Amino acid sequence: MGRRKKRAPRRGSLAFLPKGRARSIVGRIRYWPDPPLEQPKLLGFAGYKAGMTHIYLVDDRPHSPTYGREFAVAATVLEAPPIHVCAVRGYEKVNGALKCVGEAWEESPPKHLERRVTLPEKFDHQKALEELKSRLNRLAEIRVLVCTQPWLSNMPKKKPELFEVKVGGGSVEDRLEYAEKILGSDVEPSEVFEEGQFVDVVAVTKGKGFAGPIKRWGVHRLQHKSRKTKRGVGAIGPWKPPHVMYTVPRPGQLGFFQRTEYNKRILKIGSDGEEVTPKGGFLRYGIVRSNYILIQGSVPGPAKRLVRLRYPARPPAVELGKPQLLYISTESQQGV
Repeated sequence: MGRRKKRAPRRGSLAFLPKGRARSIVGRIRYWPDPPLEQPKLLGFAGYKAGMTHIYLVDDRPHSPTYGREFAVAATVLEAPPIHVCAVRGYEKVNGALKCVGEAWEESPPKHLERRVTLPEKFDHQKALEELKSRLNRLAEIRVLVCTQPWLSNMPKKKPELFEVKVGGGSVEDRLEYAEKILGSDVEPSEVFEEGQFVDVVAVTKGKGFAGPIKRWGVHRLQHKSRKTKRGVGAIGPWKPPHVMYTVPRPGQLGFFQRTEYNKRILKIGSDGEEVTPKGGFLRYGIVRSNYILIQGSVPGPAKRLVRLRYPARPPAVELGKPQLLYISTESQQGV
């Protein structure tokens, strides 16, 4: 009988190295697509993760083995109160990179925004807009600064998040005109996305602190007679090269990583949170009081985490229409 060859595939993926903590609890979007839109529109939105539920819907994927039949899927509920447009920014391209050439703030920003940034005491709103329009031939991109309004939701805070959202569709002149039109107003999720549309989800995962290689990488625990340690690796490397290679499973930070999940389908956008709130409210969140977005599948992060949505960077080839929902579970998550 021949000797069995030892098989030892590596444990854990190296795709997300280095596993470091995210710089901010608000996800950072590094790339904005340029979808073929007829009219200018914001290309992103944000909402707070309330929890998960399950729904029944009719399968409308044309090549699915269950096409036309009822099936159950897990879904995530995001409470998405309107976002407020605070400022307009114009960017030009310099050596392949974007450079801000001017910005115009609204005349009276929300009072709670002072908790996030220091607002200027005197700001010539009209003069800034005119300067931005005078540089129209240099502009390559138009973005708006938006802030969330957690006081309209069930979030236990008043301090808003502030981030940029690109304006897409039409010419640069049309985008600037649209940005000026929505400056100082609220934007609803239904004005940005449609039901059945695919979006990219950007969020920061649940933080788990400092973890050893068994939990962090999934390596096997050593035998009970092992010397020095059991919840580690047998060796951290050879004599040559005389350093520890990056592929060796080591302890360190686990969780609180920024992650982007592509092509998540929006199943429903609604304004009545009672339609999706389970009896007794979501665990660790409560009752959905404002607008909501129902997304198929899971999204990164714990309850109350801000989740940013973006038009898909690599949309699927097959476009699906509005899904036909049959049932949304609102059964108690507390076993009541």
